[in-house]
Amino acid sequence: MSSTIDLANFRRLGRIVQFHRKQAGLSRSQLAEIAAIGKTVIYDIEKGKPTIRLDTLLKLIETLNISLYMDGPLMERFEAEENEKS
Repeated sequence: MSSTIDLANFRRLGRIVQFHRKQAGLSRSQLAEIAAIGKTVIYDIEKGKPTIRLDTLLKLIETLNISLYMDGPLMERFEAEENEKS
C-alpha cells in the first residue's frame, strides 16, 4: 500500500520513518549508524522538519527499505521520451 505525502505534510513522512524504525527494533542511534547519517537528522525527520537534505532522506528510507515513488500528470510522457532515448 502506498501513502501520499503532501509537500506541506512532512509530519506524515516522519511518522512513516519512525514506524519503520520501531518495527525494525532500532534506536535512532542504531539507525543513524547503519544509514551513515546523524541521529539528530533522524530525530528531525521523525518530528517533521521540512528542511532536510534529499540525499540524507534517500539514505534513510533506503536503509529502512521504504520506496519513494514519483508521479505526476506528465509521467507517462516523460517515460515515453526516456524510452525513445534508449
